[in-house]
Amino acid sequence: MGFKIGLLGLGTVGTGTVQILQDPAQRHPLLQEIELYRVGVKSLEKPRSVSLSPELLTTNLEEIVTDPAVDIVVEVIGGLEPARSLMLKAIEHGKHVVTANKAAIARYGAEIFTAAENAGVYVLLEAAVGGGIPVIEPLKQSLCSNRIHTVTGIVNGTTNYILTRMQTEGGDFDEILADAQQLGYAEADPTADVDGLDAADKIAILASLAFGGRIKLPEVHCEGIRQISAADIAYAEKLGFVIKLLAIAKRDFSATPAHLQVRVHPTLVSKTHPLASVNDVYNAILIEGDPIGQVMFFGPGAGSGPTASAVVSDILNIAAILKVGRGAATRSDGTPLLDPLLACSHQDYCTIASIDELVTRFYARFLTQDYPGVIGKLGTCFGNHDVSLESVVQTGLRGDSAEIVVVTHDVREGNFYEALSEIRTMEAVSSVASTLRVL
Repeated sequence: MGFKIGLLGLGTVGTGTVQILQDPAQRHPLLQEIELYRVGVKSLEKPRSVSLSPELLTTNLEEIVTDPAVDIVVEVIGGLEPARSLMLKAIEHGKHVVTANKAAIARYGAEIFTAAENAGVYVLLEAAVGGGIPVIEPLKQSLCSNRIHTVTGIVNGTTNYILTRMQTEGGDFDEILADAQQLGYAEADPTADVDGLDAADKIAILASLAFGGRIKLPEVHCEGIRQISAADIAYAEKLGFVIKLLAIAKRDFSATPAHLQVRVHPTLVSKTHPLASVNDVYNAILIEGDPIGQVMFFGPGAGSGPTASAVVSDILNIAAILKVGRGAATRSDGTPLLDPLLACSHQDYCTIASIDELVTRFYARFLTQDYPGVIGKLGTCFGNHDVSLESVVQTGLRGDSAEIVVVTHDVREGNFYEALSEIRTMEAVSSVASTLRVL
């Protein structure tokens, strides 16, 4: 019995997928039963780095997802449309779907997974988060006996590369971004990466799996790294931290009932923390739960080979189920029953807390007039808003202004920003140069 694949897209990930399927030697033997049946492309004339028979190629992608011979549709075209519509059409025609499309899943996952549940087909998405790092299936299966507390990740290679270079070279964001674009590590339009949108898509997916509920993407708090300066990187270093763009999903047990924090923002991370040494374009996801404790998944977060590895692992997962007939059981309406550890079948939405309710530590850098007593006034204002200071450092002069850096104890975010609003009105304070959360 063979399994026919309809591949949508022959870009970087699609090409990597074809290369694995064409070279099954010394891989899992089930791979030899996978047949690349049709490949959907934008142009038939474009030169390819893989050799494919011309009859496999078509520009009619809808023809692939409705073809009765196709068992599994692999969507690697990216973007929102036509990817969403093609996946839904494939599901409607009883096809299992493998996708690397975090943007479509984060926005339309409820629609796609509801359709898949009703049709009795699988939608697998290991490649959507972390490239070649196996984290989706471990959350569904290997770690499913745990009560997950926190998922914390460096899940965007572009921003991690930029921040690593800022740390090692002392350069500013704009100049290193421009260099990263020239080297191909950043897109010509880097918005999705540097503004945290890509990471927000990914943590929405991870949070949904870790906490067993759907996530409304607009409720994910999202900040990027454009405001990070060389000065912040240098002060973080002096204080024993590095700055990383973190994607965090955390169950807040102090609330009744418990709710989630789901957020993306640059963060000061202690150099002793496991994520502090994850540099360049690498990704890592730290999962904390009971009784497992801490588990960290580390590896390449993008690229042809790593992402294709995850795509093909999902293809093999579905092929294995079909081969042994684990989908043979049916509901009363005749649709197949799905493996509850592999399918995403939860229907309820998670309650996500407002960012104002977050309790965390903060770093803040102030430019002030070089007057006596300024530090005392800052301390008094913070104290009036129940913000306790862990450390205060006057680091010297920047031009005509004194530079003061503070790190707080755990405080409620709303209180911290109320204090900042009052501090901005002080005559002695020229500006609040930056604020960052501390892990």
